[in-house]
Amino acid sequence: MRMRRRTIATSALLCALFGLDALLVRSQTKSANETDKIVSLSSGLDKRFLDATTDPCVDFARYTCRNFSKYYPIPEDRSSYDVAAVVSAHMEYTLHSLLERASADDRPRTPNEQKIGDFYASCMDLDTIQTTGLKPLQPELDRIAALKDKSELTDLLAHYQLINVNAFFSFYELQDFKDARKQIAAADDGGLGLFERDYYFNASDASEKIRKQYTQHITNILKLLGESDTRALDDTQKIMQLETRLAKSSLPITSRMDPNQVYHLTSVSRMVELIPEIAWTRLFERTGLPPITELNVVNPAFFRGLSALLESTDLATIKTYLRWRLVASVPGYALPAALDDEQFNFYGRQLEGQPQQPVRWKRCTEATAGEFDQALGEVYVKAYFPPASKSKTVQMEKDVEAAMDKELDTLPWMSIETRAKAREKLHLVADKVGYPDRWRDYSSLKIVRGDPLGNAMRKNEFDNRRQYAKIGKPVDRGEWVMSPLVVNAHYDQNMNDMTFPAGILQPPFFDPQSTDAENFGMLGGIVGHELTHAFDDRGRLFDGNGNLSDWWTAQDAKNFTAMTDCEEKEYSGFTAVDDVKVNGKLTVSENTADNGGLRLAYEALQTDARRKGIDLNAKDDSGFTPVQQFFVSYGQGWCGGNRPEEIRLQVQTNPHSPFEFRINGVVQNMPEFGKAFGCKTGQPMMPANACHVW
Repeated sequence: MRMRRRTIATSALLCALFGLDALLVRSQTKSANETDKIVSLSSGLDKRFLDATTDPCVDFARYTCRNFSKYYPIPEDRSSYDVAAVVSAHMEYTLHSLLERASADDRPRTPNEQKIGDFYASCMDLDTIQTTGLKPLQPELDRIAALKDKSELTDLLAHYQLINVNAFFSFYELQDFKDARKQIAAADDGGLGLFERDYYFNASDASEKIRKQYTQHITNILKLLGESDTRALDDTQKIMQLETRLAKSSLPITSRMDPNQVYHLTSVSRMVELIPEIAWTRLFERTGLPPITELNVVNPAFFRGLSALLESTDLATIKTYLRWRLVASVPGYALPAALDDEQFNFYGRQLEGQPQQPVRWKRCTEATAGEFDQALGEVYVKAYFPPASKSKTVQMEKDVEAAMDKELDTLPWMSIETRAKAREKLHLVADKVGYPDRWRDYSSLKIVRGDPLGNAMRKNEFDNRRQYAKIGKPVDRGEWVMSPLVVNAHYDQNMNDMTFPAGILQPPFFDPQSTDAENFGMLGGIVGHELTHAFDDRGRLFDGNGNLSDWWTAQDAKNFTAMTDCEEKEYSGFTAVDDVKVNGKLTVSENTADNGGLRLAYEALQTDARRKGIDLNAKDDSGFTPVQQFFVSYGQGWCGGNRPEEIRLQVQTNPHSPFEFRINGVVQNMPEFGKAFGCKTGQPMMPANACHVW
């Protein structure tokens, strides 16, 4: 499903640095745990990572990646470290250099340079942040203290929606599932301090431990806000009880994967009946929405539960909860050290196993890149994204799409009727490569040097007002929701388009100078992965125009489910860490895309080789045949390591499998892999019965 628009800014902040930089730019400021030299990643296949003592037919992930962590161990300021994260370090240095220059106000600066430079400089000004303490937050705390009746909640919650305070519910703009030409309002679950509802109810020892740590974290924050030990403990219990009630009505993460379970177009009058404690029309006006008559209520049961909660909870408890959610929603870099450290201690160290925070300049570079992804992206693209990368990527996409076109002719589980509609949808897929045609205009946004908290709040309000202003207007199909700096790719079911930002179109994921086999193994598999999402269990629910409309026959759906059941059981048998298994149900869509995507890339490589007269079975100077290069490059795209805490978190909340299973889980289902490496039937990477959807 399409990413919720309200979370785009946060997602960009987390991911914007996963770009690649061909040049090595050294930082002016080094921390004690950083080396003086950054070791660059090779393009495509990297022999440094190979383990010649491991049989590729027994454990291909170990064969391709065992030595990765020798060169790139997990840094103390990270909970995991993979190829994309290594590449992001190069981007950090590049962007840091740009921001240091932009933050110097001793020369004329463009409007965008002023904004990104002053935002970055404000983040770096630790002395001011520490000296001012919570004074910048005091007007917001006073708003809460001034509440005298629950009827006054509406105005406060409208304000919170604008500045991204996660309290009680979330509200955002959404492309209409059933009419992809329109942009509508959506109201959704929200208000939880833990990432997923099951953390509040899971009876495992690990979940119980997290709940205890979270409870202590709330207490610590309340004490830092000035509460006594006794009151902080009492208020913590009230907050946990309230959040647990919210969690009980929230949708499980697996249910959110079905668009039909998160689309309930509802009239405003019905919404008022559903939760009368909030004056919805007034809330819409206060957030700057144009007049609306309907919205998507993602989970009606949540709002029924919220209505009962608001009615039965005393105002003092609600105000305590609001103070907690307010402080919890402030980015750590804008808080004084004690609060910042406490935030990291729970969310970073305890929940993800990250020993220490990144150094300040990295945090501020990441924050600025996340908030101003297009302003920095425009500069980055001009300097580092060669036209050859875009043209070769476009050709690769066409080759992979042609492979899917050919695949549709031979799928035994798809009927003629469904096949015709699939081909129609395929021919409507649009491709976005590199960067947007139009860059975002930040001219109305005010950034003040020396006001990091105010800058963050104003930027949130700028983003949300920009999104809310779209409601009721035609969809702009040329808009980018991804940062051009991201090392990632995305298929949008409502848009029926694929996006491949400049960040991922660089070594080692893609290099015009690499062999075709290497590029198809890394980037081609990603292109194929995204393309299969148009035709999987969720893609089947959206037609070529992006409308929610099931275009499969009932028998085709049954056939597809039977085949993906094979993968679900297969991945559920993989042990992620200790006694924790991969959640095959949660990850089945992404696992199917990994498997199908590499198969499409393999077929596209065959076509490319025939076009160029290349013998894919002849070894070259690398010592590998092109087919072997293809598979090794694919595997090395997923080289990486995770701390145990991070794996536990990933298995419970992430629809993607851990690194090693994105390698072994795929190649063991491709007989072409076994043939390329001379595997025998029955070996782990060449089982007698492989799962095969595409």
